Amino acid sequence: MTTARISTRESDVLTLLGEHLSNAEIAARLFISVRTVESHVSSLLRKLQLPDRRALSRHATTHTSPTPRPPAAATLPAPLTAFVGRRRERTELAETLRTHRHVTALGPGGVGKTRLALATAEDMTGEFPDGVWFVDLVPVTDPHRVSAAVAAALGTGEQPGHAVDDAVLTTLAGHRALLVLDNCEHLRDGVAPFVERLLAHCPRLKVLATSRARLMVPFERAFPVPPLSCEDGDESDAVALFMDRAAAVGWPPGPAVSDGVTALCQGLGGMALAIELAAARWPTLGLDGLTTGLDDQLRILTGGARADDRHRSVRAVLDWSHDLLEPHDRILLRRVSVFVAPFTAEAATHTAAFAPLTAATVPDALARLAEQSLLTATPTPAGTRYHALETIRQYGTEQLAAAAETDTVRSRHLTWCLTAATALTTDHGEDDRRARFDTLADDARAALTWAADEPQHRGDAHRLALTLAGLAFTRNLLGEAQQRYEQAAWLTGGTTCADALRQAAAVAGCRRLGDDIYRLHRAAAQAARTAGDPTAAARDLAAAATAAYRFSTSFTRIPPVTETHALLDQARTLAADAPTARAAVALAEAAVTHDAFGALQADTANTVDDTVTSAERAVRLARLTGDAVTESAALDALSGAHSWAGNTFAAATAARRRIDVLTPAPHTPAAVHEHTDALAMAAGTALGAGDLHHARQWSERLAGHPLLAEAGHQATSWLLTTSALAGHTDDVLTTSERFRDAWEHGGHPRSLSLGAAAASVAMTHGLRGDTDARDDWLTLAERADTPVQHRLGYGAVFDTLVLLHHGDTEAALERTAPEPHDVWKWVCWIWLHWYLALRAETAALTGHPDARTRITTARAVVTGNPVATAQLDRAEALLDGDPDRLAATAQAFARAGCPYQASRTLLLTR
Repeated sequence: MTTARISTRESDVLTLLGEHLSNAEIAARLFISVRTVESHVSSLLRKLQLPDRRALSRHATTHTSPTPRPPAAATLPAPLTAFVGRRRERTELAETLRTHRHVTALGPGGVGKTRLALATAEDMTGEFPDGVWFVDLVPVTDPHRVSAAVAAALGTGEQPGHAVDDAVLTTLAGHRALLVLDNCEHLRDGVAPFVERLLAHCPRLKVLATSRARLMVPFERAFPVPPLSCEDGDESDAVALFMDRAAAVGWPPGPAVSDGVTALCQGLGGMALAIELAAARWPTLGLDGLTTGLDDQLRILTGGARADDRHRSVRAVLDWSHDLLEPHDRILLRRVSVFVAPFTAEAATHTAAFAPLTAATVPDALARLAEQSLLTATPTPAGTRYHALETIRQYGTEQLAAAAETDTVRSRHLTWCLTAATALTTDHGEDDRRARFDTLADDARAALTWAADEPQHRGDAHRLALTLAGLAFTRNLLGEAQQRYEQAAWLTGGTTCADALRQAAAVAGCRRLGDDIYRLHRAAAQAARTAGDPTAAARDLAAAATAAYRFSTSFTRIPPVTETHALLDQARTLAADAPTARAAVALAEAAVTHDAFGALQADTANTVDDTVTSAERAVRLARLTGDAVTESAALDALSGAHSWAGNTFAAATAARRRIDVLTPAPHTPAAVHEHTDALAMAAGTALGAGDLHHARQWSERLAGHPLLAEAGHQATSWLLTTSALAGHTDDVLTTSERFRDAWEHGGHPRSLSLGAAAASVAMTHGLRGDTDARDDWLTLAERADTPVQHRLGYGAVFDTLVLLHHGDTEAALERTAPEPHDVWKWVCWIWLHWYLALRAETAALTGHPDARTRITTARAVVTGNPVATAQLDRAEALLDGDPDRLAATAQAFARAGCPYQASRTLLLTR
């Protein structure tokens, strides 16, 4: 490898490939997208002239310089001040972590738990080759969002069909890593079950938590964090910390005051926060002023059973520091305590600028609070942001309540959050919108949590929940989007409630959670009936019944047939003559008819005709509604009916129409869900009709769809299959790594498209003669789908292609021995034309007596399919011994976008 040939970023990627990281892990490590990693991998394969990813990994190991990967400590926040003292505690905490899987550093607020945990984690980075990850739980206000916060820190996205907890478990499973969970006390109900499940599924993971109270979970080892030592005078950790911080503000204490500083630190109980606050006052008050302030203003506050003297000391220092503030600064400190994330002066003004404060006084007061170390000021590209340490923020919250301002300030904070969130829904650049959402989200969540329990604010809470739901969906936080839509539903009533539940059902569809789609549409129907809207209720009941058949593979428990038929009967009764309800009922009827036909494997013309007729009626009624999503769903039913009937071209036409219908539709969850499904079906049916150009076009659009950014297996399945059948080997080898990584990360889901994709990769390796790799991917294919579908359907197509490639025509003849109508359910969809053409060609190559009959029979079905037609022409030319016609088929394959078959033709002419 030379730097002249490989860019710096490519070199980074290559180094991480040598560590056998997945594309998702490389993307998280380098802060780039998975698609960008794929691009770099493809470029490296080309530049280094290597065949596959494994070869790249070997090359990285043997040819690159031993540059270590970014150290795990890089994931830890960089402290703004030096860590002082605690050598004994650091050693003991590290040793405890080496012998226990979960350690909780316990102590009161301000004792220094976080700094000790960070220092110890940094000391131990070399012992955790897979990383040390830090998660600050302070901004998290909902116990149910602990896993989401961890996922964000890991750079792990949510997988369709799985909760975000599952994504975290999959990311950390098998990894030797350390997870630091900071400030757990206010989320114990969420942290405890999450940590218990995490440790049960990730045997090599260790967790270091900081909390004011034990989490009370298995594996937990408590590590009490004591105050800083004060006994050794000048040598004590407490005095050393005071001296360091006082020197940092420009006034290092001299030796003459060392005894007084020791006494001061003892009076502060050795609490790190108290000492830091006192040191910040050193330049203006000196030792006398600090000592007098403590003696005169110390107010020992009694607490609950877990409040001890050290805790009271921190509260006393905060009281004292608070009392030294100017009156307006005290007011601002308590009012900005409602912010859980760093905030701007503008946000503080909106929330806190009411009598006696004004908009003009807030910025100056913020600066003074920062000077007194009660706020931290951090410059950002979007302006200076202020943040209070959690202990100070909680203290401010208490002061807010004591001043009887909680309702007023939180109401203003709610209004600010709602205004800011609403502004985000307007048209902004994608990066700008995402960044603004990330800075707003935690405060908006906190405001919503408060408002949801305040009856007078339920209206604003409902609006904020709806707005947050839409923003979360755009941000690809699908789990939260569904949660917020459901929350919005229960914060209101009537048709508004039903609308929110429908939106939640649509997001559940994007997540491939069939049970939730079904549940939420039924709940929406009930809400609509309560509101006196039978038409809407009919639509939702029909939608629930449709989902039970249309998305049955995404259910963990498929509803009983009697139940779904009862829903459909209710929908018919309520629909009356309302066009939208009639269209929804017709779609459900088409889904039921289609499923019954497929389940029975019936082959009578009446059943086929009934299925198609029912779907065509659904399309006509759906078109009358003017709703793109409804029409697309009906066209999907029609495409499926044509597929089961063996009409490949009609199925492809109906699927293609879905994309045309949906293109102008607004970016709603329902439309997005429908659009991804439409792209997949359009790609698959185009492939079945031999239209490789459109199959690739739509599969590439699917692979790049934002909704599937964290679901590379779902995104790339049709692209893999199309590329493999066309013969684009390099594309298959590159894309297959993204597919495998995502499939494993997603919990090994199963579906026909995933199984076919894996089998297509196996075929590609088989064509290259890599038996081990082929066997590996065949095993994956059987895990990614039901074995019978692989064995009788696409498996027959892919296996036969490999056998013919290697000249084993007799084995190929046996693999295609079943008549199509004997296995029609497995070959009729996209595989029918491929199966018929291969079956005919195999017969021609072996001199089978039925070869011409097979060719003639196949032509009656595949005429119009350029690939299958060329394959039949080739088979007939072989039978006739016509070299000119045989050579002409190579050009036909090339025009059809199938270079593999074009090359194979040239070999057959020799």
